[in-house]
Amino acid sequence: MSKQMTEMLKGTLEGIVLAVLSDRPAYGYEITARLREQGFSDIVEGTVYALLVRVEKRGFVDVEKVPSDKGPPRKVYSLNTQGRHHLEEFWRAWSFLAERLEQLREGSR
Repeated sequence: MSKQMTEMLKGTLEGIVLAVLSDRPAYGYEITARLREQGFSDIVEGTVYALLVRVEKRGFVDVEKVPSDKGPPRKVYSLNTQGRHHLEEFWRAWSFLAERLEQLREGSR
């Protein structure tokens, strides 16, 4: 992944993870796997786990500890009402930026 792509991803990863959780609850590794399926192949679990701690502290997700066959209980994250509002705001901001960037690109041709 290019440095430019990495920097862009840093600014949008929170919204991307919340979008993943808007489909259904998931635990950290599962979120990472879903992101990789979507083409975000360079995202590492540690980045996702750190982000999950932040969104939990900000009150965007609810967390439930679910027993695991392979060790300690898993923390399953689900998007709550505050998180859904934040995700809606993210998509509004994303749409605004995407439209402006497309206008700039079209204008430079």
